[in-house]
Amino acid sequence: MSRRPHPSLLPAITEQIVPRSPLDLGVHVQRVQVDELVVTDPALVLAHAHAAARHDPETAALLGYRPATALTLQAAGAFSCALHTTDDLSDMGLRAARHTTRTTAATQYREPIVLELTDAPEQDR
Repeated sequence: MSRRPHPSLLPAITEQIVPRSPLDLGVHVQRVQVDELVVTDPALVLAHAHAAARHDPETAALLGYRPATALTLQAAGAFSCALHTTDDLSDMGLRAARHTTRTTAATQYREPIVLELTDAPEQDR
């Protein structure tokens, strides 16, 4: 059994809904995601980075790697992170210690609002 609306509501129901134009608030948003990684196997990190540098010398050169120079552990970690996702890095001797996302939103009339979310994954036992 369907109920009919009260007659005073009929004009409101039958009116055409006029779509509103989007409201431009002039909001500017910047989102920065930072993954902090811990080296679990330095030899494995270096081996993967050296192999990747041979396959992608242009990207390796951007990070300062030259075939004549040795790759430091820090450079190897940075190079691996530039080429692979965080999930792939766990198989290469790196483990995620913490993930932080910092979002800043502001309009021209208000102070920026900053939201920072941080999580630390549970340790493998």
